[in-house]
Amino acid sequence: MKGMKHLWSIWFCFFLAGICQRCQPADSQPVTAVAKHRGVCWVGSREIVTEKEIESLVACNVTWISQTPFGWQRDANSSSIYTNHASEKIWWGESDAGISETNKLALKAGIKTMLKPHLWVRNGWPGDIVMKSDTAWQHWFKNYEDFILHYAILAEKNRIEFFCLGTELQQTTKREAEWRAVISKIRKVYSGKLIYAANFHEEYEHIKFWDALDFIGVQAYFSLANKQEATLPELISKWNAPMASIERVQRKFNKPVIFTEIGYRSDKQAAIEPWTWPSELKEVPVSEETQALCYQAFFLSAWNKPWLAGAYFWKWYPKGPGQPGRSDFTPQGKQAEQVLKENFGNK
Repeated sequence: MKGMKHLWSIWFCFFLAGICQRCQPADSQPVTAVAKHRGVCWVGSREIVTEKEIESLVACNVTWISQTPFGWQRDANSSSIYTNHASEKIWWGESDAGISETNKLALKAGIKTMLKPHLWVRNGWPGDIVMKSDTAWQHWFKNYEDFILHYAILAEKNRIEFFCLGTELQQTTKREAEWRAVISKIRKVYSGKLIYAANFHEEYEHIKFWDALDFIGVQAYFSLANKQEATLPELISKWNAPMASIERVQRKFNKPVIFTEIGYRSDKQAAIEPWTWPSELKEVPVSEETQALCYQAFFLSAWNKPWLAGAYFWKWYPKGPGQPGRSDFTPQGKQAEQVLKENFGNK
């Protein structure tokens, strides 16, 4: 009887998803005819990657990976940005050589790359970055241009088809003119598609330069519950509000949307605060079931929207998921991996 109830719940959710699909507003803009990005966020590893590490992606029907090299700021108010792409201390997977080789191996297996440089802010996050004077802002943008153009040139050299020119820099994106200048300079050295990865909470709805890019990017860590043990129908219903908001932005700029990151920990509170790091929730019980339900809710509600051009799940370790029982974001070796595999396999 318990199994029958579960099957009935799954069927009902598919029924609801079909109704939602048929009831989309007439002015909702479709995405381009290309296949959706079936992506994962690839973790740059210390060790050299070989074809063996790529095989797990192919097995899960992954067609895109994002690669993430880093720049650093010592604090959120500093205009200096430090890089180590030429340093011997950098992890192989985040080095120029590692990015290039990983892209080559992925392409050989039919998998494409989005290059997605991030800034790491000591004792903070990129959304905290804000300068205290116009002069400091000028210095910051000059340094950011140097940082991001290095990787745009690297992407062009390696024929990487997709480039994300910033991630969750929500205080900086209020300065529209400076960002349009950055985009213009990138266009001069890079011929692929451009996207920016906006924070889900306070940024994507307010960006004014979406028209200068090819895609709208959203870091889709929307809350799906306010309690533990939420049911699949409850998780699905929580997607209604963010999807309506995203659709308004999409219709305004007539650009397809990609979830540049989406992910859930494998613990009981994964649906409540998907953005929280596992280290901050040490007392929360591990739960593969909760993670898998969150994946199912996404695929049943958002995945088939005509404006959604793809999604990248955070995150995927080249050498495997590490210790069993951890409430990490990765779906590897967990129930969520099967959900990912099945849905990415449905063309």
